[in-house]
Amino acid sequence: MTLAVCCLSLLIVSLDNTIVNVALPSIHTDLRTSLSGLQWTVDAYTLVLATLLMLSGALGDRLGRRRVFRTGLVLFTVGSLLCSLAPGAGWLVGFRMVQAVGGSMLNPVAMGIIVNTFRDAGERARAIGAWGAVMGLGMALGPVVGGALVAAAGWRSVFWVNVPIGLTALALTRRFVPESRASRPRAIDPAGQALVVVMLGALTYAIIEAPARGWSSPLTIGLFVASAVAALALLAVELRRHDPLIDPRFFRSAPFSAATLTAITAFAALGMFLFVNTLYLQSARGYSPIEAGLLTLPMALVAGISSPLSGRLVALHGDRIPLLVAGGATALGGAMLLSLSVNTGVPWLLVAYGITGLGFGVVNAPITNTATSGMPRSQAGVAAAIASTCRQIGVSLGVAISGCLLAGASGVRLATASHAVWALMVGCGVGVALLGVAGTSRWAARTTGHGTSLFDREGAQRDLVPG
Repeated sequence: MTLAVCCLSLLIVSLDNTIVNVALPSIHTDLRTSLSGLQWTVDAYTLVLATLLMLSGALGDRLGRRRVFRTGLVLFTVGSLLCSLAPGAGWLVGFRMVQAVGGSMLNPVAMGIIVNTFRDAGERARAIGAWGAVMGLGMALGPVVGGALVAAAGWRSVFWVNVPIGLTALALTRRFVPESRASRPRAIDPAGQALVVVMLGALTYAIIEAPARGWSSPLTIGLFVASAVAALALLAVELRRHDPLIDPRFFRSAPFSAATLTAITAFAALGMFLFVNTLYLQSARGYSPIEAGLLTLPMALVAGISSPLSGRLVALHGDRIPLLVAGGATALGGAMLLSLSVNTGVPWLLVAYGITGLGFGVVNAPITNTATSGMPRSQAGVAAAIASTCRQIGVSLGVAISGCLLAGASGVRLATASHAVWALMVGCGVGVALLGVAGTSRWAARTTGHGTSLFDREGAQRDLVPG
């Protein structure tokens, strides 16, 4: 039952990733929001999630995982309810941030609960396998459920669906989930946390708002400068902390560095695809929300099926082959959309979506495995948590950049404007493949010793659980 409760939390968070995208055109029409407003509807959630994942994991280990998990469920459920009642675009973005604060407390803390509940290695492996399958299920159900809900009851219903699931999970948590804490919880790093927020927030705001305000405007330039300064300050601060939020020594490991870049690159492509394709199908092609959801289903189904198979492939043959498959499929899917028009045949779209889903499904397992390879066992959780954070950063940047490329385009013109996005998606696929080769090379394997030896000399730090 503990596993079922944790999987429920993952279901509502993973559903939220795809279900909201289907509702964006309806939100645009009803709330009369701009393209940047739609970008913020997605990015407000993913950015807050990215910046708080590691902090929430640390809080769960320190204050009690069940307590933090229940708090996350309350915030996510209340945030969902508020989103469904939002009177305007600004309110919706603000309530999405409330959702994200709650969501950040669910996945990493739930994984910690699973690891501490299932002590036997075999049982733990099966539990984590079920956890991963639910993520694929949520992704697969999102487009269809979202399309059906929007068609039947409007865009607000995509947020209502979280409320009964959240309340059910909350009641079951109270009864079945045991409390647990880490024996040596990590210290909270407020300076590092604040600098991460400034770095990511300023960068994303600059990219989203630059088309309207101008790339050379004082505000845009100032935001880019602020992001760069925060990144440099973060490096300086974290190098001096005994228990940093993000340990810079991790990046001496080439596999780890490659995994973080792969996560950002692959999920930037995912963010671009989900954001632009939804607008294309409904705004340029005129499909209804449920029709758009059904057309996107091959992508989600292939991703859900290939995700667990990728884990087996990693176990048998290592990370390189899955990363090459992921990069190649992402690039091929983008290439098939390069000549997209309002007259592109549906069979062509379905094949392109299926190939794209293969790329996104296969990439997850090797990212986590590459990130943790060569790390001391006590640091594997921290490495995986950073990789998970980079996934959210990638989605945020993908949505921001693709919206920038589509600025001013609508209706039929949106199909032509999207060509630049698909070209960038091809580049992301090539990047994933190249990073896969670099991160699994003999040279990369030799670099893992540097980070490990430092940890061994200075003592193992307590790990965060991946989200």
